[in-house]
Amino acid sequence: MQIKNVSWKGSAALAPMAGVADRAFREICCQFGAGYTVTEMVSAKGLCMCDRKSQSLLKISDVERPAAAQLFGDDPKFMAEAAVKTLAFRPEIIDINMGCPAPKIAGNGGGSALMKQLELAERIVEAVVKAVDIPVTVKMRIGWDDENINCVDLAKRCENAGAAALTVHGRTKVQMYSPPVRPEYIADVRKAVGIPVIANGDVTDGVSARKLLDATGCEAVMVGRGALGRPWAFEQINAYFERGEVIPEPPVEKRMEVMLRHIELLCEYKGEKVGMLEARKHAAWYMKGIRGAAALRREICELQTIDDIKIIAEKVIATAE
Repeated sequence: MQIKNVSWKGSAALAPMAGVADRAFREICCQFGAGYTVTEMVSAKGLCMCDRKSQSLLKISDVERPAAAQLFGDDPKFMAEAAVKTLAFRPEIIDINMGCPAPKIAGNGGGSALMKQLELAERIVEAVVKAVDIPVTVKMRIGWDDENINCVDLAKRCENAGAAALTVHGRTKVQMYSPPVRPEYIADVRKAVGIPVIANGDVTDGVSARKLLDATGCEAVMVGRGALGRPWAFEQINAYFERGEVIPEPPVEKRMEVMLRHIELLCEYKGEKVGMLEARKHAAWYMKGIRGAAALRREICELQTIDDIKIIAEKVIATAE
């Protein structure tokens, strides 16, 4: 995959999921073969006002490169200024969020709300491209709702403004994360522009990734919810693309081993108190579908220390045997 002067191996990237795709999760996914990662979305205004939380979200380690820093906002001036500030964290790419459906983002004019203001969206891309000397990409949806599917128009505007690549999630803002994606609209975007397009939505393994690429003609896929508690999804995708091999889900013991490694990184980067609070949702995802895990739900919700999660992991392994 090539985005201007930035290249990455494989055909699967990790999506910028807010509250999930932090440094620890991105590193774990890269260890399983994610070729490219994107930070959690960062408020352009927050970054311009030197907000510490916004800055912390932009920390990128060498393990996860190449990586993009994702910004959201609805003011071209702030977006351009934030893009320049972002360069201090050495991302290879800056990605602009035009797809987030969350009410607190779209309701304030950012994210997918920009799909209702195409001229503003184009000016934002143009401002960011002029402000930095690294590639600028855009992540979008197919439209706001079924009556306003305008992804092709937006894609052309982004390309004209200097965007180096696009990622298209195959749902409207109103649809959020269901029903199934509509690849035909992603395919329309791919045919309409001359820059790389990454297809996003409903990818969980090699078979689903291949199906989406075949249906859209895109160069790569981006994996979001399909990697929650399953960072090995990237290993499965790469194996299928490279060798036609279908890798099954890892055994319970291996899943718990990966979970513990992930949570240890969380605690290393954020401290045990914060790390363990965030570990609760990750632990639930790692244990989804495992026999006996449901009975441990209350204990998962009360995790306080690394030792707590180790005890639960031992119980899950013992129950599954």
